[in-house]
Amino acid sequence: MQKICTPMISVLRLFSQDNLFFDLLEAAAQEAKTSVHALLTVIRTPGQLPTLEEFVALRKEDKKIRQRLAAELAKTFVTPIDREDIDALSHALYRIPKTVEKFAERMIIAGSQAATMDFSRHVTLLEQATEIIMEMVKSLRHRPKIEVIRQQNQQLQKIEGDADKLLSELLREIYSGKYPPLQAMLLRDLYELLEKIIDRCRDTGNIIMQIALKHF
Repeated sequence: MQKICTPMISVLRLFSQDNLFFDLLEAAAQEAKTSVHALLTVIRTPGQLPTLEEFVALRKEDKKIRQRLAAELAKTFVTPIDREDIDALSHALYRIPKTVEKFAERMIIAGSQAATMDFSRHVTLLEQATEIIMEMVKSLRHRPKIEVIRQQNQQLQKIEGDADKLLSELLREIYSGKYPPLQAMLLRDLYELLEKIIDRCRDTGNIIMQIALKHF
């Protein structure tokens, strides 16, 4: 009886491990999304500056997930997708809250000057990008159709292109001499960091696209 049950137990453990990797990747994507939404709450509130502790905590939580993934990879022989793909996706997701934290830190350093700056035009782009990333990561465990992933990745590419155009437009405004030198420098730094968050989302989408092409 024991011999009959053992293979079934092994199969169940294998599927359990598959779910664990997908659970951790989804948790990392959720932390990235939460960090962006926390930032958007600040952006939507005129005159409000962020508290760095919240963003540090979110980034640290994502780092814990990344470390857990690395530990599971080290002791797992068979993974649902290639281990280097899991590591690459984990790293890409971690870079999102890390960049968000950097933006929050610069905003705090800028103080009252940053509190009066308008970042509202980035809100929709950031919301769309993080929502798509969440959907893409959650779909991996269900072996999505390539065409669905491709369409989502194309949406991310468009969002990133729109962010590039917005940055160029804002830089032209900054260089027009409209702002005092210090404020112009602060604006450029913060605008470029917001655009970089969207770049991180695009990079994550590209990795998921590569995973889909390889495995599905």
